[in-house]
Amino acid sequence: MGFESVMIRLELTNGKVSFGDVAQAVGGCGGDIVATDVIRSGASSSVRDIAVQLGRDGYEEMVETLRALEGVEVVNVSDRTFLAHLGGKISIRPTMQIRNRDDLSRVYTPGVARVCAAIANDPKKAYNLTLKRNTVAVITDGTAVLGLGDIGPAAAAPVMEGKAMLFKQLADVDAFPICLDTKDTEEIIRTIKAISPIFGGINLEDISSPRCFEIERRLQEELSIPVFHDDQHGTAVVVVAGLINALKVTGKRMEDIRVVVNGIGAAGVSICRMLLAAGVGRLTPVDRDGAIVRGGAYDYPMWQWLAEQPQVGNRAGALSEVIEGADVFIGVSRAGVLSPDDVRRMAADPIVFAMANPEPEIAPEAAIPLVRVFATGRSDYPNQINNVLVFPGIFRGALDCRAGEINEAMKLAAAEAIANVVTAPELNEQYIIPSIFNEQVVTRVREAVVRAAIATGVAKRIPPDFREPAGEKGGVLHAAGLA
Repeated sequence: MGFESVMIRLELTNGKVSFGDVAQAVGGCGGDIVATDVIRSGASSSVRDIAVQLGRDGYEEMVETLRALEGVEVVNVSDRTFLAHLGGKISIRPTMQIRNRDDLSRVYTPGVARVCAAIANDPKKAYNLTLKRNTVAVITDGTAVLGLGDIGPAAAAPVMEGKAMLFKQLADVDAFPICLDTKDTEEIIRTIKAISPIFGGINLEDISSPRCFEIERRLQEELSIPVFHDDQHGTAVVVVAGLINALKVTGKRMEDIRVVVNGIGAAGVSICRMLLAAGVGRLTPVDRDGAIVRGGAYDYPMWQWLAEQPQVGNRAGALSEVIEGADVFIGVSRAGVLSPDDVRRMAADPIVFAMANPEPEIAPEAAIPLVRVFATGRSDYPNQINNVLVFPGIFRGALDCRAGEINEAMKLAAAEAIANVVTAPELNEQYIIPSIFNEQVVTRVREAVVRAAIATGVAKRIPPDFREPAGEKGGVLHAAGLA
């Protein structure tokens, strides 16, 4: 059982209740008072803040117990999670201080006019003379927030702020949350295009399927900066990274396995595409209506694309029917769809990635005894499939080489880089994916992404650490014809 620290503000009526009564009530619910502050003390009452540590399961019981005490008014309750969000989690700070009129004239009028004119004459100079070179917009409409669904743009803001924090802390990328109060596909596209000049990249987040496919496709076509829908591609990259290492553990080969992907929404489609790019020989996509089969006719364009791929099987049926003999199950769907009996009918040494959140497709306690490798999207079990491993390094690399897009080669390179962070001596059933705090991840992903961007011709700049000394041949620049 985990523990939480909760801050509670109480107003105590003098003569009716004592602080000892409060401490006794807290202790009776399994809590410990670790700090107390007197906010106001008067003739008739006093106001105190108490910090209480207790198990998560006892939180509501303790608050109700305090409310039931005569002479006690519970004014406010804030746990550490809410306190971490007070006032927002990010801020904007200048890179220099304005201390005198000379500084002012350089950063603003009149000196700024010279810089504006230089950019007007050569728009590419915006990368050197503004924040564009290192800034990403994290954009949502709040229609598909993980575990919460369509909660709207304002309620989605804390997630976007958190993502901006991760961008900065893990990859030193400046990111800004933008929450759009519209669900109209065309309006979203127009708005993002209109604000794009100041950003070096666009990270789409928590936009519902199938609208997200059209929004991303159009923006990729109409903008000259990278556009990346993390719910699709970030998840897919980590899945492929984990699968690369899981296959090393089981001794199987990508081209020989059959993979069942359950849940063909935004993430599921991207996972299927990346699995095919990675060389998976046999693929069975499954949604609520059953397996998508080769040669079938489907309303969703991406489902139709899958039905046209030669690696997709032609066996129809529900998940419980098509799972038989599969080497790998990848779930991005909902809790409880995979049973222990289903797992027993998979091939030898089965690999199960059950990534529905907060409850996976099969309970870990039921699956782990039956599988060779098990992974979830949760942090309280080994092998967390977390897209935090992806987007900081991918954007760090894309910004550094000013890539015009993030293509399949760059994503596959990122997956291989993440997999390779786990060394041969470290690799085992319980450790196929590195920690998000492993400092090598962003560095390795960034390097792999830059190399792939150069090799595929989408890099508009060669970072200094990729430039060869004069006279040397055969390096990455020569291989890409950019030396």
